[in-house]
Amino acid sequence: MTDVDLASWRDSSSRRAVVEFVESVTRPGSAFVPPADRIATFDNDGTLWVEQPAPPQFDFLIRVWSQAAQQDPSLVEHQPYKAIVERDPAFFEGLATQDPEVVASVESAAARSWAGTTPDAFEAQVRRWAQTVRQPRFDVGYTDLVYRPMLELFDYLKAHDFRVFVCSGGGRDFMRVFAEEIWNLPKENVIGTAPAYEYTDGRIVRTDRMLGGLALGAGKPEHIYARTGRLPLFACGNADVDIEMLTAASFALLISHDDAEREYAYTKAAETALAKAEELDWIVVSMKDDWITLF
Repeated sequence: MTDVDLASWRDSSSRRAVVEFVESVTRPGSAFVPPADRIATFDNDGTLWVEQPAPPQFDFLIRVWSQAAQQDPSLVEHQPYKAIVERDPAFFEGLATQDPEVVASVESAAARSWAGTTPDAFEAQVRRWAQTVRQPRFDVGYTDLVYRPMLELFDYLKAHDFRVFVCSGGGRDFMRVFAEEIWNLPKENVIGTAPAYEYTDGRIVRTDRMLGGLALGAGKPEHIYARTGRLPLFACGNADVDIEMLTAASFALLISHDDAEREYAYTKAAETALAKAEELDWIVVSMKDDWITLF
């Protein structure tokens, strides 16, 4: 039906399940789904790129806020500056596990930090970070650590007339900076926690308010529906914060980080999702066993 190949995937039960589902909903028959309803949604951190030792956006924000606190010591009296300067272990643990309360505090602070600025100013800072900061284990930029099998899956789904979206609890505008370059997805196909904007004096500027709630947990299908008018047909995630999005889909794929040699091996903040996968027959992808290459 298509010459798009999942070359980085081993011929495993997970790969076969994906192919069988996609073929079943795209060929004539009782399972056929019209192209308009072929919505595929993917989490970002830990699903599309490395999220250890902390999600990349948090690396960016911590660097920005650490520098700001050095320039203005009075900021240390407030969160998240206080936690960053004091290296509060609970705060950093919450970053690593995407704890909703920690994420909310970070996203709210991000909205305040860039309030009144244009999107171009924020994008320029993100691009400088992407071009200069290296991930500590792999010693390359974070945008070089996108999983090749997932990019192949994007192409495979698009070749079958799926519309592919990324939905993350992380900042929507942070992801949009590089979405077209590394995912080959238009910016409008990126869904996530975001600031509200205002059009003032002929300019679009960020406000200090968040647009809606966090795109975590139940917020994921809520944001997806608000953006597309549909719930996903196909969904993929890797953590407990993705459970509601996966449950809302007809086909759910869960990425298991079990490859300590080539990446990281961990189940923290994914234990409930893994149990749910067994209960609901979701397809669990083993990075170690199902992927020939990672990056």
